[in-house]
Amino acid sequence: MAKTFDICIRGAGVVGRTLALLLARERLRVALVEAPNTTAASSGDVRAYALNAASRQLLDSLRSWPDPAHATAVAEMQVFGDQGGAVHFDAATQGADALAWIVDVPALEARLAEAVRYQPQVEVVGEPVPASLTVVCEGRASRTRSEFGVEFEVTAYAQHAIATRLICERPHGQVARQWFLPDGGILAFLPLDGAQGNSVAVVWSVLKEQVPQLLTLAPQEFAEHLETASQGALGVLQLSGERAAWPLQQARANRWCGALPAQGGQPRSWVLAGDAAHNVHPLAGQGLNMGLADAQTLAHVLHGRDYWRTVADLRLLRSYERERKAAMLPMGLATDSLQQLFARTEGPVQALRNWGMKGIERSGPLKQWMARQAMGTH
Repeated sequence: MAKTFDICIRGAGVVGRTLALLLARERLRVALVEAPNTTAASSGDVRAYALNAASRQLLDSLRSWPDPAHATAVAEMQVFGDQGGAVHFDAATQGADALAWIVDVPALEARLAEAVRYQPQVEVVGEPVPASLTVVCEGRASRTRSEFGVEFEVTAYAQHAIATRLICERPHGQVARQWFLPDGGILAFLPLDGAQGNSVAVVWSVLKEQVPQLLTLAPQEFAEHLETASQGALGVLQLSGERAAWPLQQARANRWCGALPAQGGQPRSWVLAGDAAHNVHPLAGQGLNMGLADAQTLAHVLHGRDYWRTVADLRLLRSYERERKAAMLPMGLATDSLQQLFARTEGPVQALRNWGMKGIERSGPLKQWMARQAMGTH
């Protein structure tokens, strides 16, 4: 007799695996669709994400938080403008252990994969299977989203992101650093390898026309460009990872849930989560936090359903959609506005934005509010 599943999750990334574990705790039978090439660890994977306190608490509850060497606490964040503006945040002022944690993505994925492997309610499968509810967690390029007739409303930015890793002459001191550059670029150095580490993950937003040249530079020449852009903050830099690049965009699906044809007289539905539903600019470091919040909210909505409602009940799924869209709206507006403001290179605009940064630095309540938003403690 063929196995039956309550939920089929298409996509076994961080959000998909997290959701699978959350739903398994509710005694739901989950099929997790994993592409054939996702199980092999990639030594060239340079991804690292800033996770806030809410995301850490969620992953801790699933026993999937990486060890300290792969989840570096950020004690301070320094943001620099292109004409002397600067804003500094520190965890001590917020009464917190950390502003965020910079998490090595391959290490996090390995912890989640291990947890899934020992969860009997979750079965990893190679292709989609019938289920009452299909959750699409395939990322920004989701094919299933298109198959379901969902429009993905994309605002493309003029920049691409380049990611890599560096070994630095000086230790990072648990400080995350970000520079808004005169040419409209944005450079971030994110601390790695624990409190005493001297390596950083790099996310560099540059004009798409610059990408081919930067990707083909010799490693040392590329590192020298980063030394200049970072004003020598960490001394001499050495490239220690591959360079990856991708186009930047803000996007949101016009619908996050809908009905599928019934099977055996039973209703079926679909719902989106993570990057399949929404994309934001990486300058605020909130993309994965938002995806994990999707997973947590969807699991909570399904947990609280009336006994007579199935997981395919569109009323439940629409409540999830409304809650997440409302929560995301301020972050989407903020990141888009900052990107648009710092992408402009006119003199008066440069002066205005640096004046604004100085004002934020002097404004206690506004600065505190911004820190709490980023930390996920608001």
